[in-house]
Amino acid sequence: MTKDRRHLMRDSQEDQRTAGQVPQTPQTMSPSYRLAFADEQFLLRDDLRPVRWQLELLKPELLMNEAGVNSTVVLFGGARIPEPAKKHTARTETLAELSAFYEEARLFARRVTEWSLQSGGTENVIVTGGGPGVMEAGNRGAQEAGGRSVGLNIVLPHEQAPNPYVTPELAFNFHYFAIRKMHFLMRAKAVCVFPGGFGTLDELFEALTLIQTGRMKRVPFLLFGRAFWEKIVDWQALADAGTIADEDLQLFKFVETAEEAFEAMRTWTHAGERREHIPGRDE
Repeated sequence: MTKDRRHLMRDSQEDQRTAGQVPQTPQTMSPSYRLAFADEQFLLRDDLRPVRWQLELLKPELLMNEAGVNSTVVLFGGARIPEPAKKHTARTETLAELSAFYEEARLFARRVTEWSLQSGGTENVIVTGGGPGVMEAGNRGAQEAGGRSVGLNIVLPHEQAPNPYVTPELAFNFHYFAIRKMHFLMRAKAVCVFPGGFGTLDELFEALTLIQTGRMKRVPFLLFGRAFWEKIVDWQALADAGTIADEDLQLFKFVETAEEAFEAMRTWTHAGERREHIPGRDE
């Protein structure tokens, strides 16, 4: 709660403390007597879902505003991709080969964070899903550069704890996938997608759809690993079939290395127009 109160009314925290000090009687022990905002059982009712949506939207928004996170560079990618030193633990040969992208994600995040820190560290802050694999690599690279990074975790059936490189005060946890994905893109000045599974594909295509339909501004949109992505998705077939337009293939660009991606982000090209792109500023 902010210390700069603009009114003289008694605040909710004071009332919550006072409510906990009343004598225990059948009346005060009844669930109906609890303050609504302090009643977890009440807040978890099905009827309160719209309120929980709003809370999940507001909490990260307010805390990132207070932390001065003005814009972000988003890293999506597989949780199962190991770091190169541990590629022998990979469940498949392909995952072991994809471990090279863990290193590229780490180097890219470090490069972007170093750049961000030159202007105060409030623009182009790295944001990941906060978990293992490529997400860990992104947060790790930011920490190695001496900067902050955001982790947007989500509660899963098998608990996914935040990786240790997420800045603690920027580690968030979500129940609703939809609100989490909104937070990925609300501040995004670039989107970088590494090889991954269903979750990565979901994030990739939702972001591309928002840009394609004009619901989100065009930003540098980089796919790491052309060979992987062209094997997974026949992009040209979509255009040939007419289900997307030919110009939609220019919404993204393939890159292979951290340095190539950083340069592509700085000098983003769309529809044949080359210009210097400064993430963190409106276009």
